[in-house]
Amino acid sequence: MSAAAAAEAEEVGGSIHTIRPKRVATVRCSGNGTPVKPPRNFPPDPSPCLLPLPASAGSEFVGVTPLTSRAQVARGKRFPAALFSLVVRNLGGKMMIIIAEFFVVILKVLWAFVSAGAKWVVRPKEKSVAGQVCVITGAGSGLGRLFAKEFARRRAILVLWDINSQSNEETAEMVRQIYRELDTDLSKDGPVGGVEEVPPFQPQVYTYVCDVGKRESVYSTAEKVRREVGEVDILINNAGVVSGHHLLECPDELIERTMVVNCHAHFWTTKAFLPKMLELNHGHIVTVASSLGLFSTAGVEDYCASKFGAIGFHESLSHELKASEKDGINMTLVCPYLVDTGMFKGCRIRKEIEPFLPPLKPEFCVKQAMRAILTDQPMICTPRIVYMVNFMKSILPFEAIVCMYRFLGADKCMYPFLAQRKEAMNNNEAKNGI
Repeated sequence: MSAAAAAEAEEVGGSIHTIRPKRVATVRCSGNGTPVKPPRNFPPDPSPCLLPLPASAGSEFVGVTPLTSRAQVARGKRFPAALFSLVVRNLGGKMMIIIAEFFVVILKVLWAFVSAGAKWVVRPKEKSVAGQVCVITGAGSGLGRLFAKEFARRRAILVLWDINSQSNEETAEMVRQIYRELDTDLSKDGPVGGVEEVPPFQPQVYTYVCDVGKRESVYSTAEKVRREVGEVDILINNAGVVSGHHLLECPDELIERTMVVNCHAHFWTTKAFLPKMLELNHGHIVTVASSLGLFSTAGVEDYCASKFGAIGFHESLSHELKASEKDGINMTLVCPYLVDTGMFKGCRIRKEIEPFLPPLKPEFCVKQAMRAILTDQPMICTPRIVYMVNFMKSILPFEAIVCMYRFLGADKCMYPFLAQRKEAMNNNEAKNGI
């Protein structure tokens, strides 16, 4: 060993030792100083090499890696070249795997676009819900009643929930009439080919008074349904309310009521029926939200917040089911534009634009939603322009959105509705005072 090399090794602090072929190098550990010998099968190096010691105390012998020169070590470049190359190779392999997976993801995304486009051209086959138990909240009126009639035409077993017993029974009677018409049509057809057919399953309808705004009512009613009807296959979270007040004029109780019925109730109904769906890996959960859960407007802060919450709940639950690989449980999100059910009576956009965006007929809205449900479509927005508006909201600056709202008259579209509600409320108070 030359004098210069010895000086360099001495400068490093004794942590580097020269190893020659057929000689065992003793490596001093930085912890307790116990010498550790290299393994017997350690490959000899015909040229002297330097071994940099790790800084951790009590470390064991991990190998000797030749460096290019002692001068690099003296200048502080102690990282072993072989270890560096090994790390590079490992990182390179992992990077290749990530790149390959990324290209697979791109192909899957493109395939998803192709599949979605194909469904516009070739209509998917609707699944059968005959004999399946379907729970519909808010079934006493509006969209809930129309959903009940549509599922009745497909011979589903209906479980109707509503806070109003009378209106709920009216819906149930309509459902029974549809069942009778189906049986009449079937009997008129007669036996096919002279062979008497086995009579099909006779569906029934059950009614329950339930306030979905109270979780105790939801859980107790759900237990009755399981006991009297059976396990639920389809859950339609449809119940909804609106306060109809400006934020600063709205009582706190009405704000809480809106949030509880429109959003929190979805948590409770889902917790009541989802466990059995997970066990059987079978079921369908439908969230009837609103376009106001995708983009908002002035004057209905509580309603928009509740629908935004319902959509967030729905999307998170959808991801959780996918992560759990429960492919037998489907989710459908329904986001209609303003529906002419009387809930937002008086709501108007700019009169020149209104012919192009009129309020939706409830029957049309429900038929579109039923098509999405029966084909396991994850989301349905009615009309389709809602998709574009939601996309533009995501990419445009806020001031640009404000300009569009003002052009369409959507910034104050709820003001006539709020004025009518306030006037009606004042009239009721006056009558009660009299």
